[in-house]
Amino acid sequence: MSISPYLDQIHQDAAARVKILSESLPYIQQFAGRTVVIKYGGAAMKDSLLKDSVMRDIVLLSCIGIHTVVVHGGGPEINTWLEKLSIEPQFKNGLRVTDAATMEVVEMVLVGRVNKEIVSMINRAGGSAVGLCGKDGKLITARPSEKEGVGFVGEVNLIRPAILDTLVAQEYIPVVSSVAVDEEGQAYNINADTVAGEIAAALGAQKLILLTDTVGILRDYQDPSTLISELSIGQARDLIREGVVAGGMIPKVECCVRALAQGVRAAHIVDGRVPHAILLEILTDSGIGSMIKA
Repeated sequence: MSISPYLDQIHQDAAARVKILSESLPYIQQFAGRTVVIKYGGAAMKDSLLKDSVMRDIVLLSCIGIHTVVVHGGGPEINTWLEKLSIEPQFKNGLRVTDAATMEVVEMVLVGRVNKEIVSMINRAGGSAVGLCGKDGKLITARPSEKEGVGFVGEVNLIRPAILDTLVAQEYIPVVSSVAVDEEGQAYNINADTVAGEIAAALGAQKLILLTDTVGILRDYQDPSTLISELSIGQARDLIREGVVAGGMIPKVECCVRALAQGVRAAHIVDGRVPHAILLEILTDSGIGSMIKA
């Protein structure tokens, strides 16, 4: 049997890889030294293969000079531990009702388990990650949510990004859990998308990337082919008003709009179920998901 077809296939595979590397060069040049904030969640946080893919992507971004900050929640893991402790999870208008006992579990899980797991995975992939929550360096000050009956659910009152600036300048990858405290030291559970958007704004980030379990913003939520790949702040607001953006997508789009209004250059809602989704969005011509631009 001739070895020629085998060699041809090797050459084709190598050429494809080189083409991808070549295509990424202008994006590496454009974003080197800039900050990207990634909200890590959804299936990418539960599937072991996707976890490894995301961690490698984050480390690669760091290696090519892109300053990367990771923000995470951890709803499913919180539910698991509440069940172990015989505390029934409760929700009101899409928000986790967080009484004192639940808040203790939220803090234990997000800060003590999920955060340290992400830090460990990034470090194993060759990066240098540091785990934080809103308490560290007075990073995030919280205020109670305006919604009634949800307990210690908070909103971001103030971001003090000095500790993130210091870590990023020393080439560390900060990993931030969405737990913060008010001026009296009371802990609050804050939506991780909101925290990511506010941190991106405080850092003047080039990009905010939300990893989700959807392909992006769709004109018809049942038809992935209706993906809207690029839109403006005004168009995003129109889609919310018209009901095209609905349900759980509303807070994500609103988070992106707020971040853009505060100076972030672009916000992306990306399907985290796709391996290497972060790199596909940042370093290729075609991108992936939906991009909202200022």
